[in-house]
Amino acid sequence: MLRHALAPVLQPAADAVGIPRTLAAGSDGVALTFDDGPHPEGTPAVLDLLARAGYRATFFLIGEQVERRPELAREISRQGHLVAVHGYRHRLQPRLSANQLRADLDRALTTIQDATGASPEHHRPPYGVYSPAGLRLATGSGLKPLLWSRWGKDWRRFTTPGRIAARATRNLGPGDVILLHDADFYSARNSHQRTVDALRLIIAELERLEIGTVVPS
Repeated sequence: MLRHALAPVLQPAADAVGIPRTLAAGSDGVALTFDDGPHPEGTPAVLDLLARAGYRATFFLIGEQVERRPELAREISRQGHLVAVHGYRHRLQPRLSANQLRADLDRALTTIQDATGASPEHHRPPYGVYSPAGLRLATGSGLKPLLWSRWGKDWRRFTTPGRIAARATRNLGPGDVILLHDADFYSARNSHQRTVDALRLIIAELERLEIGTVVPS
């Protein structure tokens, strides 16, 4: 269980349980990923910035939020972004039984598919923490787990767009996966606003480094 909990932040732990934190070898870009949405303010603002930059991203959606805003989930997919599964509810996997995990995953998949018409292929658990049962269920459902190698820690109450962007782009290179959040449902209030401002800085840094964005395959 300890390895599953450490996997988001320690590459050896992720490797030990077979959970990728980066894109496949040979990738020529970075993956921008957004968790916890869709959000009525954060998601449209993120989509607008991505559209202006011509970037694609991956959105790890929460089923209960998709149910509240199916048209926004549909818009994410319509604009060419990848929709992925973050769960139906935002709960820590080790606290749930195998039956609870299965019900949550099944409901999330159905909700996202019904709203977007797309079949998600990738999965990331809330907080980036898999339980052994949760990992087996995700892979057994044909989903590809993906964590992250760079994060802005944008959910924090006392942070700034500059700090978020600097942390997310430190030593950045092709193959990295950046974790951000387009919603504040499960984090500090209005944190999505700082994320949007940070995204402007991240996009500028990607352009300076001449690194494009890709979605995981």
